[in-house]
Amino acid sequence: MSAVQTAQAASPLLAVCDVSVVFGGIVALNGVSFDMHEGQILGLIGPNGAGKTTLFNCLSRLYQPSAGDILLEGASILKRPPHRIAEIGIGRTFQNVALFANLSVLDNVRVGAHARTNSDILSDSLKLPRVRRNEAALNIRVHEILNYLELEDVAHLTVSGLPFGTQKRVELARALASEPKILLLDEPAGGLNHEEVHVLGDLIRRIRNDRKVTVLLVEHHMGLVMSIADHVVALNFGRKLAEGTPAAVQSDPDVIKAYLGSKDQ
Repeated sequence: MSAVQTAQAASPLLAVCDVSVVFGGIVALNGVSFDMHEGQILGLIGPNGAGKTTLFNCLSRLYQPSAGDILLEGASILKRPPHRIAEIGIGRTFQNVALFANLSVLDNVRVGAHARTNSDILSDSLKLPRVRRNEAALNIRVHEILNYLELEDVAHLTVSGLPFGTQKRVELARALASEPKILLLDEPAGGLNHEEVHVLGDLIRRIRNDRKVTVLLVEHHMGLVMSIADHVVALNFGRKLAEGTPAAVQSDPDVIKAYLGSKDQ
């Protein structure tokens, strides 16, 4: 039995339970449920307006579901505000890169690392020994991640002057610096060329394997999803359309009709 199959036999790391979201009279999500197991790369696909981003924003606590629940290791996350979601092990990137443009790469990644510290204003102001030890450990972690993602050479450069593909890696580094159990990737292939997408796929697999991070991937690039995902959930008009292995979902007639187009195309 593979590591992924073994993980799937256990309780889910994340459970999305009958989640619905209604904005005014618009139903953005309608009773969506699925499980994520430790060590998985799960691809979330669907056409524009399918509800992918809405669900993603529920997981990162930017949106509050109208009904249903989201459980991390059996405990609901829905009472946590967005600024406290990183401390329980959920990190994310954004479809449109959301970095601090005027800060250096190093400082952007340090922001992610600070999300998992337990310092306070008084201790920080007095530079107590505990604070100094925490800062030293944080710096080691940040530089390890920069080295892992091959960003050390640009660590002291301002983010706004970097190529888009590099900015994407900086955002990924910031998310990893929070030491997530689950990494939420929102359209990471957007704006990348074919070669960059191939490198990204290898990197996502490597992060899962090396850093033991479970990955939820929202992506329009079907080649990327189908090449790296262990499990795929397809949405359409706010409902779950199909779920299963990449091969099963890719060949599902309803998915082909809604998202992939006919096989003759």
